[in-house]
This record gives sequence, structure tokens and C-alpha cells, in this order.
Amino acid sequence: MLGSCLDNVRKNVPLVHNITNYVTVNDVANVLLACGGSPIMSDEPEDVEDITSICGGLNINIGTLNKSSIEGMFRAGRKANELGHTLLLDPVGAGASALRTDTAVKLMDELKFTCIRGNISEIKTLALGSGTTKGVDADVADAVTEDTLDSAVKFVKDFAGKANAIVAITGAIDLVSDGEKCYVIRNGRPEMGRITGTGCQLSGLTTAFLVANPDNKLEAAAAAVCTMGLAGEIGWSNMQEGDGNSTYRNRIIDAIYNMDSETLDNGAKYEIR
Repeated sequence: MLGSCLDNVRKNVPLVHNITNYVTVNDVANVLLACGGSPIMSDEPEDVEDITSICGGLNINIGTLNKSSIEGMFRAGRKANELGHTLLLDPVGAGASALRTDTAVKLMDELKFTCIRGNISEIKTLALGSGTTKGVDADVADAVTEDTLDSAVKFVKDFAGKANAIVAITGAIDLVSDGEKCYVIRNGRPEMGRITGTGCQLSGLTTAFLVANPDNKLEAAAAAVCTMGLAGEIGWSNMQEGDGNSTYRNRIIDAIYNMDSETLDNGAKYEIR
């Protein structure tokens, strides 16, 4: 069951190196602490190899790129590959600009990723080498719906097989595949889209789950996605009159902090295709 993946995170306290965007870096750190992991943040090229060496996993997020951080991503990524560490790519906004798209595609070409997590538009951009997004949100034409679910499942399986990685596409319906099986997950709340960084937080969370569950990577990634979505549901149920998106962000983090394996197993909404 997925709850055991959460138990392993709390037991093993995985140390995760995050090269993530400065819009959400504090929330990523707090989500990692909430789930039982331990965060380190560094994107300085002269620092990242040493930091990655002492961690179990590396989370690369391209949300706020600059030349220095891009160099840091490649140096840290190569070190993570050399050491056999978990490596996750979050291609934030791929398709929105040439720099983002080119960087994401080059990272894919030069590094071996354990997991790739993004919205459908970002993942399609990686699959095609080009694309469009509405800022950092999925283009409406790309949305995974009940009507497009069969084709979306086929797409994510095909891409995961081609990339030789677990691929997690998150949105109203989440898809997590290793190329053979696909978890179709229906946890979450639409209001989560009104908070900046829930995807960035999920990438940090997923990296921790993967590090703590090396023999069950597909299940670990699915468990992380269910944990985030379920936390969104629990957090929303605890909202009070006068609360807004800032409070909701904190309630989601609190829900992850208070989550246990029984709550996750009982609340996870998924099927396997």
C-alpha cells in the first residue's frame, strides 16, 4: 500500500538537494520537513557538487533560470548520476520561452533522470522538443480530462518508456507511469491552482519519496502525488471564514505534517491501468 512509502520517508529522513526556483524555495523546504525529509538548497556551481554528494536525491526545477543556476544544474546532475542518486526534473514553464525549453531538453539529453514531473503541456514540450504553455500553467487544449484520459495514459506510458524514467503528469487528473503501468490519481482540489508552488512542492516531496523507497519507485512517486492531493483536500476542509490562499498554503503543509500511512491509504483515490 502507498502508506508504507510515507512511513519509509519518516523512518529514513532522506536528505534532498534542491536547485529550485526562488518563488517557492521556502515552501519546498517546509514541505520536505513536513513529510519527514531534510532539505538543502544550493545552486552555486562551485558548491553544488559537494552538496549533492552528501544527499540521497537531487531535485532540479527550472522555474527561475539564470546562467549560473543552469551551470549548477548540469554540474550537480552529473555528480548525482555518477553517484547513482535519485534525480528529478521539474521542467517549469517549458514551452513558454526558448531558454526554458532548450534547457529542459538539454538536461534530458545529458542527464539520466529517475523521475520527470510536470503538467501536461510541459511534458509534451519535452516529448516533442517544443510546445506552448500558458505561463507555467497547462494549456487548456492539453488538459487531461475523462474524455482524453485514454490517449493521455498512452502518451505518458510511451514517454516514460522512451525517457526510461518515471513520468508524473499532474493536473485535475494525475498520471504516474514507468512505461508499463500507470497510476490514474484523482486526489486534490481545484483551489490548489490558486497557490503558487504546489507543483514545486510536489517535486521536492516526490524526490524524498523516491530516495526513501529505492525498490518501489513507481509506487513511491504515486504515493507522493496522492499525499499532495490528499493534503489539498484535508487543508481545504479545515478552511475557516476569512481564510484565503495564504492560509490554504499553510494548511496543506500542516496536512502533510500530520499525515500518517492509514490516512494516506484510506484517502488515496487511484486506479492502475
